Amino acid sequence: MDFSIVVSEFASLFLDGIVVGAIYALVALGYTLVYGVLRLINFAHSEIFMLGTFACLGVTMLLGYTGFEEPIGIGLFLVTFILITFVAAVASGSAAMLLEVVAYRRLRRKGANRLSSLISAIGASFFLVELFRLMTDSKDWDFPRLLDKNSLFEVSSAYVTADKLVVLIGAFGLMFALDRIIQGTRLGRGIRAVSQDEKTAVLMGVDVDKVIAFTFLLGGILAGVASSFYMLFYEATKFNVGFLLGISAFTAAVLGGIGNIRGALAGSFALGLIQQFSSAILGYNWRDVVTFLILVLVLLFKPTGLFGEAIQRARV
Repeated sequence: MDFSIVVSEFASLFLDGIVVGAIYALVALGYTLVYGVLRLINFAHSEIFMLGTFACLGVTMLLGYTGFEEPIGIGLFLVTFILITFVAAVASGSAAMLLEVVAYRRLRRKGANRLSSLISAIGASFFLVELFRLMTDSKDWDFPRLLDKNSLFEVSSAYVTADKLVVLIGAFGLMFALDRIIQGTRLGRGIRAVSQDEKTAVLMGVDVDKVIAFTFLLGGILAGVASSFYMLFYEATKFNVGFLLGISAFTAAVLGGIGNIRGALAGSFALGLIQQFSSAILGYNWRDVVTFLILVLVLLFKPTGLFGEAIQRARV
């Protein structure tokens, strides 16, 4: 264990933790939204994220980027990245809505218990992973470097680069937009109504199927945008890229309080920081061990998370 690196590289570790936490937050919000409405953990959500990363990769291939060119100019980058993000959001959002129709809706209408829906979600997750494993020959796929990653300026030991700024500005902007949608739109009010009491919401004229479909769409869009930020920051993907990231995002949602949007944000940034500092002290190979340990400890000693409702209320 080397605790001295925490002192010498504190600013750098803190910045990277916030950047990673911002990516986790966008994925964790998808888990939180679906749980808030259906009281169900959507374990296929990580594969919706994975699908978004390949959508990003597909756009760059169609545009002719091979990964061997010099980073493009800022103007061209903005146009390209907006296009990549839009396609990834559409692909992931559409896949999430299709997932709701195929894996959940029929079971819900038949009155099946939540364990059946959970098994269906796990089956959909396995199907998507194996489908992309076969389509990609189990290879790692590199994403072209679209943005110069040289340091723009330094804050103590932290090197602030353009990709980190894009992730932070974009993620915080999207989080604010989601909050406005949930708080200020008709469908957002429908989401809050169904999450509080579905039967009363129906009596008040809320179209539950429409609300649930919109919730999956929102979660899928967030995962798609997260995938574009992930590709910009990490520049690689593979068929199972969603597994560990999905575990981290789910842990963040539970840590903050599953079903609570602001809790998911707090949990995501907390987990990102914990991962960075623990990796510096223990080594990178311990990063996922620490994540699993946090998940187990939270479920054992504080299942409500930092701000949310009790996860044991989920009747799965």
